[in-house]
Amino acid sequence: MPLARRGLLAVALAAMAAPSVAGDRPMEPREAEIRATVERYAQAWRAGDLAAIAGLYHESFTLHYGGAHALSGDHVGKAASLATLAEFSRRTGRKLSGIVAVLSGPERGAIVARETFRRGEAVAELERVLVYAVRDGQFSECWVYDADPALVAKFVGD
Repeated sequence: MPLARRGLLAVALAAMAAPSVAGDRPMEPREAEIRATVERYAQAWRAGDLAAIAGLYHESFTLHYGGAHALSGDHVGKAASLATLAEFSRRTGRKLSGIVAVLSGPERGAIVARETFRRGEAVAELERVLVYAVRDGQFSECWVYDADPALVAKFVGD
């Protein structure tokens, strides 16, 4: 990812997270709900607990996949979103390498994750930012931002 894009992404994420860490004020209940939900998801992802992961998606969950690949677009509903995520994993052979950061603010939560993709002989590691909206202790929406969308498109294919 070009340095300028990384810098811009870092500034945006810092701005989103700043209310959670600024000063000594306690988190508002809404922000605490967002933080707790994102933390539970990160813990389940690290543990590979697919049942816990799926349980954190609201029935009306919408997945917004950016980029220009075969799976880009909006996937509405938990079933459609989970099917898209499964297909993405199948095509990319993705594995979580690590959680870089868990962030929260008064309206959104986010995870910065490092994943390793494998397809045939090709292997790549990249950072991804997943921004979440939370409703009733579950994710209602997710926007996926990849550090290198062109690389992701090569792994996803047509």
